[in-house]
Amino acid sequence: MIGVGEKFPSFKVQATVSTDIKSAFKDIANESYKGKWLVVFFWPKDFTFVCPTEIAEFGKMNKEFTDRDAQVLGASIDTEFVHLAWRQNHKDLNALPFPMLADVKRELSNALGILDPEAGVSQRATYIVDPEGIIRFVMVTDLSVGRNVKEVLRVLDALQTDELCPCNWQKGEDTIKVG
Repeated sequence: MIGVGEKFPSFKVQATVSTDIKSAFKDIANESYKGKWLVVFFWPKDFTFVCPTEIAEFGKMNKEFTDRDAQVLGASIDTEFVHLAWRQNHKDLNALPFPMLADVKRELSNALGILDPEAGVSQRATYIVDPEGIIRFVMVTDLSVGRNVKEVLRVLDALQTDELCPCNWQKGEDTIKVG
């Protein structure tokens, strides 16, 4: 698995960006958000049970991420058409403010090393990538366990201080000063 300090792989995929079939799809690549922080999270499959709880929470907190100059990108191995159908049929996903990436060929999941060997789907992985394309945070949980979106935001806040942050540090608190 690619880890902290390594370059996030180059990618270009179709993404679902709305529920209107006329404007639902868009090509998304690394260059689409040049100079921004990226928060890229993967879920195993659409039309499941744990995944929509996480996706909806990222949607609810999207403004918190954009206020920090970060772009949220969600991804799974499903097609853009499956993403569209799910968004159209799940009330919590109708108005998502971020793209749902379709890693159909599993190229990005493979490049990251997060393709589950038994299930053949993306593992439940989260990456924070700095504006230079370097991975600064990685978290992967079991397929059955949802992630904590507030923790992802807390880590983004800490990384953006570019200082030493103690355990349980929260935005606005003192950082550690050495010397």
